Amino acid sequence: MTTALSPSAESASVSRLTIGVFLFRLRAFIALLILMGIFTLLTRAFFTTENLIILVGQTAINAIMAVGMTFVILTGGIDLSVGSTVGLAAMVSGLLIDRGLELPMFGIVVYFNVPAIIVLVLCLGILVGAFNGLLVTRFNVAPFIATLGTLYVARGLAQLSNGGATFPNLVGNPGLGNTGFPILGAGTILGIPIVIWIMILFTALGWFVAGKTPFGRQVYAVGGNERAAELSGIYVQRIKMVVYMICGMCAAMTGLVTASQLVAAHPATGESYELNAIAAVVLGGTSLAGGRGTIWGTLIGALVIGVLTNGLVLLGVQEFWKKVITGLVIILAVVLDQLQARLQQRLALKRG
Repeated sequence: MTTALSPSAESASVSRLTIGVFLFRLRAFIALLILMGIFTLLTRAFFTTENLIILVGQTAINAIMAVGMTFVILTGGIDLSVGSTVGLAAMVSGLLIDRGLELPMFGIVVYFNVPAIIVLVLCLGILVGAFNGLLVTRFNVAPFIATLGTLYVARGLAQLSNGGATFPNLVGNPGLGNTGFPILGAGTILGIPIVIWIMILFTALGWFVAGKTPFGRQVYAVGGNERAAELSGIYVQRIKMVVYMICGMCAAMTGLVTASQLVAAHPATGESYELNAIAAVVLGGTSLAGGRGTIWGTLIGALVIGVLTNGLVLLGVQEFWKKVITGLVIILAVVLDQLQARLQQRLALKRG
């Protein structure tokens, strides 16, 4: 026996589901406002201009990397190697500044200026991403396993680059023309740290590529239904290859900024960064199944993590508790993502 709802009751049900889906889509922004309100009430040091600039600057490191991760997850993939790529990029930048590029066959050492070093390290990140893409597309290795393997390879190469030691004092040598590296992480433009401008640039470019170009539409199509995308003429393997390359480049930029801020490169740089990047993407509303999400959502997700970390530090919460709370937030984000997917399915059935 079935009971049919009256037209008015059916309309009310659809309205409630629509509102529910809308609120779920705004969950990261709502969480951001709630956290900022809580920490503003708990500590006067939180809502100050100085602290907010510090907060956004710290968030920028994760946000830059998360932009690249968003493209990968939109296709239904994952990249666990970004943290190690950050470390490798930092160490290579330190190597190029400290020792230059040795060419034994010519008996010379080439030293590059800082812009050239940035370009070379970004190319390195693209190569790491291409390696991941090759494993996933050509050898049909599951993204989780492929990037997990690359995680260890990249971390090992970072340690081998200087025998496990740090490259300290990366200020360069005026006589070699490679000074100015610290400006990338500590410099300002119009009173705003350069790292924030870099975050804005990467976020804006990511938004434009994902939302305003044919490539971006193809990324969503691949994540939504890979088989249907292939039948419609989309080169699925090529799209996957490119998104991993984008992810590698974003991770390399993060490595450059981190090394510049520290004025040193350590082989352990970037450890566990991949977890923060994935958390920012999921918190921002991107589905781990692919096909749904936005770059701006990822930025909000990164800000949520940044506010949470900054606020807990100001409150004097132990590092161990910060990890517990961050882990719970990630779990909650995944649960909410599943609930949103179910609500959207119910809404589609009601309307269909």
